[in-house]
Amino acid sequence: MKMTPRCMIAITALALVHGAAFAQQVKMPTTPADIAGVPSGTIITKEYVEAVARLAYLWGWPLVDNLNRSLAVAKLPEPGRIEGVIPAAPSGYVSMLTDYIDSAEHFVTCPNQDTVYGAGYQRVNTHPVIVQVPDFGDRFYTYQLLDARTNTFAQLGKQYNTKPGFYLVVGPGWKGETPAGVNAVIRSPTDLTAMFPRVFQDDTPEDKKAVQPLISQMMVYPVSEYDGKMKSRDWTKFNTYPSPAERSAGETKWVMPDKFFEELAIILKDVPPLPGEEALYSTFNTLLEASGRDPAIKKMLVDTAVKSEDELIKPLFDFRNNGIPLGNGWSSPSNGARWGYDYLSRAATARSNMYDNAPEETRYIYTDFDADKKRLTGKNAYTVTFAKGELPPVDGFWSLTLYNKEHLFEPNKLNRFSLGTKNKALKYNADGSLTLYFQHASPGPERESNWVPAPSDVFSLYIRTYWPKQAVLDGTWLPPKVERVK
Repeated sequence: MKMTPRCMIAITALALVHGAAFAQQVKMPTTPADIAGVPSGTIITKEYVEAVARLAYLWGWPLVDNLNRSLAVAKLPEPGRIEGVIPAAPSGYVSMLTDYIDSAEHFVTCPNQDTVYGAGYQRVNTHPVIVQVPDFGDRFYTYQLLDARTNTFAQLGKQYNTKPGFYLVVGPGWKGETPAGVNAVIRSPTDLTAMFPRVFQDDTPEDKKAVQPLISQMMVYPVSEYDGKMKSRDWTKFNTYPSPAERSAGETKWVMPDKFFEELAIILKDVPPLPGEEALYSTFNTLLEASGRDPAIKKMLVDTAVKSEDELIKPLFDFRNNGIPLGNGWSSPSNGARWGYDYLSRAATARSNMYDNAPEETRYIYTDFDADKKRLTGKNAYTVTFAKGELPPVDGFWSLTLYNKEHLFEPNKLNRFSLGTKNKALKYNADGSLTLYFQHASPGPERESNWVPAPSDVFSLYIRTYWPKQAVLDGTWLPPKVERVK
């Protein structure tokens, strides 16, 4: 039978109808791994490189800073002190001081003069450690444990009623067995951890002597050395090590813009993303991959890092650019050591006063200005007066510290850099109020017990509230104004 063209068209149309499929749902991603980023080899403009690189610099600055601090001491032969001043230990250990830290300290900004410090960096995936906690009785203490992001991941201290004994700290990938006699296993979300034990000490010779037996038992060591017995060490005997970096007028410089993106690659490999950060990791890695193929892009990254250090990070050093304004010229971050996606506050704190405790452990409050919004300077004299019953409300202790323009202690003849709970010779006014003096020259013999000497240059004031009451945490309590003496 001969088919006409019209018949052929009809048969073809019928076949198409019977062979057609219904519209189908495209499979939607269910995990971050299902979502693709920028394809390899995509053309990348200079403007895109600069935009992503600036964000990467802000995001990664604290992590690179922390990484480089850890690397500086990782290969020490045993716990000791850098230049005889700074506690330093190889991975697996901490080193303890036996008194307040010296004013020669430049390793980290904003040290305190309230507690005796210890310090160490660990790699707890491959080398889990035992944190040894002696019986402190009624004395305030805390063991600060931070991950690679400078987030706190454990609660060890007086305010948590921590049981004396042994605690095993492990990494996210650890699958070993818990030794008998260990109180608890604490899991860090990252391999790299920083540990800073602290114990309160007042400024009397009697208390400095009384705290020594406790300090001798404040130890961290590899789980391979654990035997279930409380160890002790005489921390007055120590090796002295040279500074791992070139000294400067301010804090040791730990982030080098020209090396930043090389070190960021290490961070992105070693530190797993937080939930929701996978897109950032993908975007940053795409840029690093492109820089590995194209020297021009690599140069753009270095140039942007140099500019970002000056334009983006440098302003965050000033306390006026950190935290939430509280009133009377003071400001404070409310989320210390729990930064989450707050990359701004994390970077600001890393640049200005690295290694915050969590707020309920220590709330930090600071100012660069007096009541007239003028920069604090040693050319003037200032007072801070706490009304009767209005001292910082704490269950632990408080202090008010003066830092020079580098956020470090300014050496002075009294060797005094702060005043607070630890000072037993403070003089109160007739009405029960407490006035503290911050100025370059002495306010007079009758007031020297309440005086912190100031440098001749600009300076900042910094309140610490250890184990703060709710009034500090919710802002009900407000620090008094810093009044210029006229």
